Amino acid sequence: MPESPTFSPAPAEASQSWRKALLPADATIHDAAANLNESGLQIALVVSPQGTFVGTVTDGDIRRGLLRGLELKSPIDAIIQREAMVSPVDMPRETVLKLMQSNRIGALPIVDDKHHLAGLHLLNELMAPSHRDNVMIIMAGGMGTRLRPYTENCPKPLLPVNGKPMLEHIIERAKAEGFQRFVISVHYLGHMIEEYFGDGAKLNIQIEYLRENEPLGTAGAIGLLRPRPNAPFVVTNGDVLTDVHYSEVLKFHARSEATATMAVRLHEWQHPFGVVTTRGVDIVGFEEKPISRSHVNAGIYALNPDALDFLNPGERCDMPTLFGRLRDASRRTIVYPIHEAWVDIGRPDDYEKPHRRPDA
Repeated sequence: MPESPTFSPAPAEASQSWRKALLPADATIHDAAANLNESGLQIALVVSPQGTFVGTVTDGDIRRGLLRGLELKSPIDAIIQREAMVSPVDMPRETVLKLMQSNRIGALPIVDDKHHLAGLHLLNELMAPSHRDNVMIIMAGGMGTRLRPYTENCPKPLLPVNGKPMLEHIIERAKAEGFQRFVISVHYLGHMIEEYFGDGAKLNIQIEYLRENEPLGTAGAIGLLRPRPNAPFVVTNGDVLTDVHYSEVLKFHARSEATATMAVRLHEWQHPFGVVTTRGVDIVGFEEKPISRSHVNAGIYALNPDALDFLNPGERCDMPTLFGRLRDASRRTIVYPIHEAWVDIGRPDDYEKPHRRPDA
């Protein structure tokens, strides 16, 4: 196996230091995203230069801003929740719990009579079960052709990243969020994956396998699922390393009442030349090396069980095709924009990217 690149480990418990969530009012959306990732508290507390509480920024606020066309370098002013619910310093603990549970919020700022922050109440996911019944499916059957020679004798998902297979990183991150039931789709050198993970007992989880007799694409293998899941499930490509919280994708999917959700990432590409706009032979505009922005498929999905009705067992199908079938049938298909660290390891250069991560 090749030398192991480094990548961030599975998330630890959220920090209890609310001061890590403080964010100046003149920060950018990129600053807010970095704050959320570093604090682990799922909320940023915006303060003025005078130290007074301005409002909050959450992961959802950032994603909605990106969908409206804002950029990571945009100021946070447009996404601050200035009417955020707060708690006075002397509110009894029992009242705080009831308030947070009834409003389904995970974090509640504590503000004193001068409107200065005095702390942060954390529900710490009391509304969520410690054990998730949702199944997580990992597509690990690819040939890894573009990563050769690394994959000549090793399936791509077993390539080491920071000392352990990338597939193990994916499983550990999901396990940290309460996922216990995993299904891994295997084909190329699949016996090596099965020998490494077995039934999941050594990781204290349950692992089953979908064995593809021939490549079935990024969606076809899930048509082999027996029995069918009875709740929404997550599907991820086995070569995608990310800091995205899979449980948050599921929550977003459920709140949106969608049949299928696709995680997407903003991709920017700068044209190498100046672009001339013409009407006939007349020049009507000129733009010097314009930047094109679009959302690209990030290889992570949440699906309802009835999405499987649109797959034929044993028939090749890719995820975009499945989403197209659902859309044609008037089923709701949505995107989940991500800003977290994300690497799709498809080529040798991609495999080396984790080496260059500043937080590695």
